[in-house]
Amino acid sequence: MTTTNTSTAMSAASISSSDLEKLQVLGHGNGGTVYKVRHKRTNAIYALNVVHSDSDPTLRCQVFREMEILRRTNSPHVVRCHGIFEKPSGDIAILMEYMNLGTLDSLLRTHGTFTKPKLVDMARQVLNDLSYLHGHKIIHREFKPSNLLVNDKMEVKIADFNVSKIMCRTLDACNSYVGTCAYMSPEWFDSDTYSGNYNRYAGDIWSLGLTLLELYMGHFPFPPLGQRPDSATLMCVICFEESPSLPKQASEEFQSFIECCLQKESNKRWTVA
Repeated sequence: MTTTNTSTAMSAASISSSDLEKLQVLGHGNGGTVYKVRHKRTNAIYALNVVHSDSDPTLRCQVFREMEILRRTNSPHVVRCHGIFEKPSGDIAILMEYMNLGTLDSLLRTHGTFTKPKLVDMARQVLNDLSYLHGHKIIHREFKPSNLLVNDKMEVKIADFNVSKIMCRTLDACNSYVGTCAYMSPEWFDSDTYSGNYNRYAGDIWSLGLTLLELYMGHFPFPPLGQRPDSATLMCVICFEESPSLPKQASEEFQSFIECCLQKESNKRWTVA
């Protein structure tokens, strides 16, 4: 990497981009590339998300929003940011904690569904994660398995805040139609209909319910297995059809938990607490 012109440190030790050696590409997407990198002096391993300068303006705005949130968060429940670098080329690089087992989505695809004890432990962890965010007036708005990272200690942490929202006032405006359509709650599709009368944090709870269902069932619960509908069809399913039914072997406690998450009306949905 070339030398940066600015660096915002998120940890006690100052790290510059010239200290880092790229080891491999971890993934692509959203106008950027994520690398596994090594600190040349300490041998510490990190993930480096480089958003390219030719990305569209909307994406760059999302990156700056994520930077603002990362500067506000310092918690074991959130993937830690160790530094933010702006390069003369205009590229933005975010140096993150490396979660070596990847995402819950990738674990589900490679290892299959999770056992009940593991699912219970994950539910506890992600509720703590969301509790931290909501307590700091942050709505994630794209809570899903691919944004939950895991390390070899089976710690689950939230990542990817580029469509998140900081609620500065009680009735702060909140553009609803953001994030991944499949995980949106009913009220996110039409903010005009709900016009300030819905719980803005409740969308994350809906997404939590779908996420845990997906990890339990092995596939996304909306719509029937094997169908790949467009966003309009998904919107109709989410807003107007019954919530997905659980397999018969699911415990009453799990069914009750999911029902509390997937209430159509946001004010009837349980809070993180």
